[in-house]
Amino acid sequence: MSINDVWDVSVLGLILGSLYAVIAIGYTLVYGVLQLLNFAHSEVFMIGGFGGLIILTIVVPVAAPSGMQSAGYVLLGLTAGALLGGVLAYFLEKVAYRPLRKRNAPRLVYLIAAIGASFFLYNLVGKIFGRNHSRMPSMYENKVLFTVFDTRVRVTELLIVVSAVVMLVGVDYVVNRTKLGSGIRAVAQDPEVASLMGVNIDKVVSRTFIIGGVLGGAAGFLYGTYVQVWFTMGFLPGITAFAAAVLGGIGNVRGAMLGGLVLGLVEAFTVEIWGDAWRYVGAFAVLVLVLMFRPTGILGERVARTA
Repeated sequence: MSINDVWDVSVLGLILGSLYAVIAIGYTLVYGVLQLLNFAHSEVFMIGGFGGLIILTIVVPVAAPSGMQSAGYVLLGLTAGALLGGVLAYFLEKVAYRPLRKRNAPRLVYLIAAIGASFFLYNLVGKIFGRNHSRMPSMYENKVLFTVFDTRVRVTELLIVVSAVVMLVGVDYVVNRTKLGSGIRAVAQDPEVASLMGVNIDKVVSRTFIIGGVLGGAAGFLYGTYVQVWFTMGFLPGITAFAAAVLGGIGNVRGAMLGGLVLGLVEAFTVEIWGDAWRYVGAFAVLVLVLMFRPTGILGERVARTA
C-alpha cells in the first residue's frame, strides 16, 4: 500500500468515523441517563435522511444552483434532518419509554420496547416511501476542493467532516459547560440526589433524547448525501455506532467520539486490505480485543444509577 493509498483510505475512514461518532453520542447520552440501549436510535438516523430528502426534493430546482443557493440547500436539508430526528426521539421517549420508567419496568422490557419501536418505524417508513434506494437532489457540484498527498478531497467529504466536527464540539460544550449539561450529568450520576436538588428528571431525560435525536437526524442527512437514502439505512451504521460508544466507554461523550473515529478508520483499512466482505469483521474484532483488556472502554464508562 503506497502513501497515497494510505491517505485515500484515511480520508474515507475519517468520513465514516465522523458519522459514527455523531450517531454514537445519541446512544451514549441515553445510556448514561437511563442505562437504556435505545436500538430505535438507528431509525432516528434513518428518518433524518428521509427528512432531508423530502424537503430538498421539493425546493431544489432542476437547474444547477449557485454557490449561495447550494449553501442554503445544505443548511435546509441538515436542519430538516435534525428537526425530524429530534421530534422522533422526543416522541419515542414520551410514548415508548416514559410509561415504562414511571412503572419501574425491568431493563429487559425497555430493550424489547426499543427493538419493537425499531421494527415498527423502519417498516412504516418502507410502507410509506417504498423500499427502493433514493438519491439526494443535486445541491451542488461535487468538485475537488484540494488535495492532500494526491488524495482528492471533494465538497461532500469536507461537508461531512466539518459538520460532524461542529456538532461534536457543540454537544461537548453543552454537556460540560451549560446548565442543561450539568443536569444531564447530575441525573446520570445520581437521579435521586439530582431530584432533591431541584432537577426536573423528566425534562432532562426528554432533552437528552432530543439532543441525541438532533445529532442522529443530522447524521442521517449527511450519510444520505454521501451514499443514498432507504428504509433500512440505519441498521448497520446504527450497530457500528453503538459498538463505537461501547469501545470509547458507554456513557462517555468524548469516548463515543473517539470510538467512532477508531472504528471508521479500522473499517476503511479493513476493506482496503481484505475486501468489502470483511468490512465489519475488522471493526468488531478491534472492539472485542479492546474490551478483553479494558472492559470499560478506552476512556472508561460514566454511568451510575438509572433514572
